[in-house]
Amino acid sequence: MPTYPNMQLKNGLKAYKEDKPEFGHGMLKYYALDPSYINLNNGSYGTTPRPVTEAVHALSERIEANPDLFHRIEFKPLLDEARQRVADLIGAKRDEVVFVANASMGVNTVLRNFEWEEGDIIFEFRTTYGSISRTVQYLHDRPPHPTASTINVLFPTTHAEIIEVFKKHVKANPALPNKKRVAVIDSIVSNPGVTLPWKELVKICKEEGIFSVIDAAHSIGQEVGVNLKESDPDFWISNCHKWLSAKRSCAALYVPERNQHIIKASIPTSHAYISPKDRKGPNFVEQFDWNGTIDYASYITVTDALEFREWMGGEERLNKYCHDLAIQGGQVLAEIFGTRVMDPNGDLTLNMVNVELPLPKDLPATVATISGLHRRLFAKKAFSAPFFHNGAWWTRCSAQVWNEISDFEELGKRWLEVCADVKKDFDQSK
Repeated sequence: MPTYPNMQLKNGLKAYKEDKPEFGHGMLKYYALDPSYINLNNGSYGTTPRPVTEAVHALSERIEANPDLFHRIEFKPLLDEARQRVADLIGAKRDEVVFVANASMGVNTVLRNFEWEEGDIIFEFRTTYGSISRTVQYLHDRPPHPTASTINVLFPTTHAEIIEVFKKHVKANPALPNKKRVAVIDSIVSNPGVTLPWKELVKICKEEGIFSVIDAAHSIGQEVGVNLKESDPDFWISNCHKWLSAKRSCAALYVPERNQHIIKASIPTSHAYISPKDRKGPNFVEQFDWNGTIDYASYITVTDALEFREWMGGEERLNKYCHDLAIQGGQVLAEIFGTRVMDPNGDLTLNMVNVELPLPKDLPATVATISGLHRRLFAKKAFSAPFFHNGAWWTRCSAQVWNEISDFEELGKRWLEVCADVKKDFDQSK
């Protein structure tokens, strides 16, 4: 286990007292990554830094020393501190933010708390994350069968075109009398890894009387300058374990005070649940503080993750490095592949870049195909996420503070080998 310069133990948690580190391969000592593995897929599951893992272990030891004391008394101020730190980062009040297991759980909590009626409409995008899209379908499938309405957006495109498509779609699907409309909007799409103009779409929702549910799974820790007081979505959910460096799994669920009456019950339902007929006001936070025994370490050590990021130089510094590397790395990969980047101007790119793979366009886009690509790339000790979109195969590469341009170069070589093998097998199968 490496040592961390000038680190001190403070209240059982790690604090970092050294100058800002240089980004690149020198940062690998702060992560548990296999040194022979090229990881350009932080966006899927996150990558916990060693200091945060150590903080989790230290907290776990404290919990196990007296589980009753911790779970009955000590956890609450630590949880409140972590919620405050996240609230400060995203421009919210502490009691508008709670933790849930992941973004899918957060979006499900919101959508399943609406009192659906026949004639209500749930808008989703063609690129909505799979489990969320399936949630919308599930809600449509069960009584009272709200309408599921899909907005067709394909990439490459522009923010201006997305805004126009969204406007036209909601105008073409007006609310029926006394019925509601709810829009599920990605802030950053999972695949392709591109930003949506979510703040502008929230404004349109307000003008149209539509509830906005922002699936911001990739935002916190990647999208700098989030201020929910200003953008004012109706709901916003983001994973802290993807880009914020927290231990998986942990997500922030933001519900402004004006909408907390909508969230009648946590999932699972908490002992703090109060029937609406007896409730004097929302008890949003209380329900999520305790809705069954869980390991609170991932939630509480969000504080340590934020301290680690501050030690690295803060959100703007580290995200500038990752963004610049993603832009440069995408161009390098496209040259190696002889293909293109999805977003050549970089307008929709933060720290994830999408590059077309040199694979046959008629290669079946099946689970078996994608699983096969995964296995072949894993065998070469590298990974970036492959996916099929708009008639072509792509890979989404996540740039992180431990990466350098040489990682993209080496990944490109390994992908070329995989693609050549896949193409050979595919041609022989015809």
